[in-house]
Amino acid sequence: MARPARGQEVLEKALELLAKVTKADELRTVQAVVFPLVSGMSTQETARAIGRSPRWVTSARNEFIRNAGIMKKKSKKIRNRAHMTKDEEEAFLMSFFENARQGGILVVSEIHKVLEQRLERKVALATAYNLLHRHGWRKLAPDKRNVAADVHAQEEWKKNFPLASRKSKKNGTGPAPSG
Repeated sequence: MARPARGQEVLEKALELLAKVTKADELRTVQAVVFPLVSGMSTQETARAIGRSPRWVTSARNEFIRNAGIMKKKSKKIRNRAHMTKDEEEAFLMSFFENARQGGILVVSEIHKVLEQRLERKVALATAYNLLHRHGWRKLAPDKRNVAADVHAQEEWKKNFPLASRKSKKNGTGPAPSG
């Protein structure tokens, strides 16, 4: 004979929520609590009735009872392997962002070094890149030319470079390599 279903202390709250819930997953959770208590259904019968596995029914019932009938909202964004909360990350990056806004640049190696000091352990360099990515920063490609370069001088050098030397290097007819 199976054990009697537990959760009588939250049955009233579950019946109240049964009429109010709007999401299918919340409805199934409440049904997982109500069906065994009101109808005397087993875990397998309840699972078949609400379209979930017996394991899911048991977990949902236990969580509902543990939380005293309060439906916990599950976060939509998963932050697996996050070392800080979103607010802590923003506070950590604020000084770096201020420097970048005032004409400086973000140097990831510096951020990585300070991050390791803050966390008091070694982390991968990708962690710093992921941190920046979560806050809307991305790795930018370098400029195609050096900003301090003298474009006019480069063009003059190209124009005045001896043509014969260029052709001999292209054709391979220049002086033989020593060695």
